[in-house]
Amino acid sequence: MSIDGVLQIVYALFYLLGGITVFMIGMDILGSNLEKAAGSKMRSLIGKATKNKFLGIGTGTVITAIIQSSSATTVMVVGFVNIGLMTLTQATSIIMGANIGTTITAFISALSMGNFELDITAVFALIAFIGLMMTLFAKEEKNKRIGYILAGLGMIFVGLYTMSFSVSNLTETPGEVRDAIVNMFASIGNNKTTLTWEIPVLFLLGLVLTGIMQSSSAVTAIVITLASEGLISIHMAIFIVLGTNIGTCFTAVISSIGTTTNAKRAACIHLCFNIIGCIIFSIPTIIWGRQISEFLEYIMPGNVTWQIAIFHLFFNVTTTLILMWFIPQLVKLSTIIVRDKKGGKNEEEGEKDEMLDMRLLKTPAIAVGQARKEIVKMGQIAFSNYKLAVNMLLSYDISKKSEFAENEKRINELNKYITQFLVKLSSEDISDIDESKVSSFYHVTSDIERIGDYAENIVEYTEEMRKTNAKFSESAVAEINEMDGYLSELYKNVEMAFANHNLSYSQNIDMAERSVDLMCEKMKEAHISRTNEGLCTPEAGSVYLQLAVNMERIGDHMNNIANSIKAYVQPDS
Repeated sequence: MSIDGVLQIVYALFYLLGGITVFMIGMDILGSNLEKAAGSKMRSLIGKATKNKFLGIGTGTVITAIIQSSSATTVMVVGFVNIGLMTLTQATSIIMGANIGTTITAFISALSMGNFELDITAVFALIAFIGLMMTLFAKEEKNKRIGYILAGLGMIFVGLYTMSFSVSNLTETPGEVRDAIVNMFASIGNNKTTLTWEIPVLFLLGLVLTGIMQSSSAVTAIVITLASEGLISIHMAIFIVLGTNIGTCFTAVISSIGTTTNAKRAACIHLCFNIIGCIIFSIPTIIWGRQISEFLEYIMPGNVTWQIAIFHLFFNVTTTLILMWFIPQLVKLSTIIVRDKKGGKNEEEGEKDEMLDMRLLKTPAIAVGQARKEIVKMGQIAFSNYKLAVNMLLSYDISKKSEFAENEKRINELNKYITQFLVKLSSEDISDIDESKVSSFYHVTSDIERIGDYAENIVEYTEEMRKTNAKFSESAVAEINEMDGYLSELYKNVEMAFANHNLSYSQNIDMAERSVDLMCEKMKEAHISRTNEGLCTPEAGSVYLQLAVNMERIGDHMNNIANSIKAYVQPDS
């Protein structure tokens, strides 16, 4: 082969790699911005997905169609299982749906290479430019996001066109280069309907390429490009596509390393699901290859790109329809493959399963919602510790001090872990609203941690009173209980407001917070009155005043938490 022929191949390869790059960047831009736009709806879908397998399959399909990555969806599911938010049965249905959702890219690829009077790629290239202009000049975040979505979608079509151009440039140029390319593909089964040794080669090609690129959509797009230029037959394409379905499992398997046993099982279920599906389809494809090719030709005559897209969809939908009735068996199979640690309890499954999982960062919109849940949990522990401290103080009993210390340790651990998670989450590409939420979460965790510190002070007051044998008067105990009641009411409303990011609780919060402030003043005045009447000892009086101030400051921190949601929630929402 001449030097010109070699350069022609090299340049075509450069164009092909550039096309793949533009395609994958476009997918990332489209997926991340669609995720931002649908963030709250995605969180709602996850909540509904736990109800039954049909909702789970639908949720997996929709989320994957939005974020344009079945691998990201599965990694997210592994994270949910790892923290105990989702059972293996619930995770399995979402994984099945993710496989269906990923087929949308094949139809986009087929559309871009269709023979239409209107040049589809040119139209979407214009759409990409319009999107670019919107990102540059639009002032509102919503319009900028729409611009990024349009730009990403357009880039996908431009990338596909560049890939197609690079291949067609080789095949349409007469001479030794074209002959060499065509003969290479013909040597591994082009235009055959029954393959022998080529089957594992094609299957492994799809598997390895997907494992390297971590995108079955990109490999499928390459397959459709080659098929559109007549370099591979529909039969060859089918086995490469089957291989991509195994290759896409690698990301989830790798992400499960270091997780709990159930999280490893979730990744195992994803792998088993695709292996079983490939077995189900490979056998009839080998035996009845000619009939399958003829059937696909009958559906979409003369259009191999759409035939591949239809097969890809048919494979995933059929596999799901068959295996959805065997979810318990798939879960059982995963428990056989990934066994429990000796002794019954897995060493990984300590308190980590109740914490945030960094795998959730694959889907930032959902990670923000999960961060809120963990902060709510941290608040519940802090307030329960405060209640425990008050009970010990009023009963002069510190027998539960070890329980209190364990809770305080947990609060500090959660504070550290949540803060680390928020730091990484803030570096992700998140919407302006989610960015405001993450920023406010830093302050909320700090407020909760301070509530825990004030609870520690109350325990210290208990120990101090025990050493001096000091006692509160009946009126003082009644006032402490009254203040505690106001704080409990304040906490109840603050928790509901923060957990549901709802400002409708503001009035109740303001009333309760004012009651706490007024009660603090009342306690101070009552203390002075009792001191003047000789009804209060100096030791008890000192603790009582400090307690009043500490309880009032706990109320202030709760109010800070309630005010934090005003940074991202409109008053009329």
